Amino acid sequence: MSEKDIIIKVEDVHKEYWLGSIDRHSFREELERRRNPESAKIPERKKINALNGVSFEIERGEAVGIIGANGAGKSTLLKILSRVTAPTSGKVYLDGTLSSMLEVGTGFHPELSGRENIYINGTILGMTRKEIDSKIEDIIEFSEIRDFIDTPVKRYSSGMYVKLAFSVAAYLDSDIMILDEVLAVGDMKFQKKCLDKMRELSAKEGRTLLCVSHNMVTISKFCKRCIVLDKGKVIFDGDTQEAVRAYFGEKKETPTFIDFSQNRRFLWLQRDEIRLQTASYVDKEEAVFWEGEKVRLNFTWLYHADLVNLCLRVEVFDSVENGVAAAFLYDLESKDAGESGGVTVDLDISWLKEGKYKTIYTLFVRDTDGESIDLDCVNGLDFEKRIVTEREIVWHSKSWGSIELPKLEVVR
Repeated sequence: MSEKDIIIKVEDVHKEYWLGSIDRHSFREELERRRNPESAKIPERKKINALNGVSFEIERGEAVGIIGANGAGKSTLLKILSRVTAPTSGKVYLDGTLSSMLEVGTGFHPELSGRENIYINGTILGMTRKEIDSKIEDIIEFSEIRDFIDTPVKRYSSGMYVKLAFSVAAYLDSDIMILDEVLAVGDMKFQKKCLDKMRELSAKEGRTLLCVSHNMVTISKFCKRCIVLDKGKVIFDGDTQEAVRAYFGEKKETPTFIDFSQNRRFLWLQRDEIRLQTASYVDKEEAVFWEGEKVRLNFTWLYHADLVNLCLRVEVFDSVENGVAAAFLYDLESKDAGESGGVTVDLDISWLKEGKYKTIYTLFVRDTDGESIDLDCVNGLDFEKRIVTEREIVWHSKSWGSIELPKLEVVR
């Protein structure tokens, strides 16, 4: 068996910061200490461990996501990999050239034009002018800012910065490409264009990609592997879908039970009036349901505010996360802050074809116009539907969907 082709190796990396300090003391305190060493009192400073023993290896050609809450150490890690800052201790090994987009406009000289900055970036990567000349038209075309390419970049909008920065990183010859949340600034059309390009760079050109993002959809679309950071430590390194579950703090005790009490919620969810506590399949040892059997679910939740006419939504997705169905329960209860609630429901899956499914559970209320106001939302339990009776044909769910309509009737 051939050895792994490791392009990035991080060994026990630590990074410490002292808040409000220069060499552990503020500038004013340092002047006072030098003026009067005996009388100067230096207060204790708080030390922050931005990274605390981070280790991992990445093979050449891998596309790896790095996720975690704000302050988890993601950007610090990328700055160390990009040689912007040095680790306090530990080692970082890079076997190849690197291009990075750590912040909007990083690496651009504001007084120079977009075209001139392309040449500067290429030169930093060790490319000759002839090599840059061969790629510059592709870079300008991809960036969609041809009309402004000879304008000083200090006059660019943040979106224009991102378009040019990504185009330079994508087309110039680097072995490793690092992206830190910068695509969030661009428009949706350009984001999709960038995602397609990243897939191409990874799959066809063998470029190694590291991407930090709070957008789980973005991470899931082109990263098969994901590293989850929490308080400067790696808490998960593996399959992206499992990484997302680890990021949101999901605790799956069994395939038929989830404890949501410690979950991080989706970033778009800003409300906190109520929180799901648990969900479970009733009287089931495995999450398998046969034709004619309903999915019996028990939910519990905790009220953080007074609520009237609470509602529940269960959404069902196929194995590749396409939405296929949803079921609702309206006006199930009204309770005060501090109280607990819950319900047991039957989910009718008779219209679903045989296969594996995922779910999302949402607690909501309705406004005066009948629109739902989502109060809590979590990834739910998976389940599988099986059919005992012999089928007439093999059902191809990816092509035909998950619902078989009633048989066609012959019109005579």
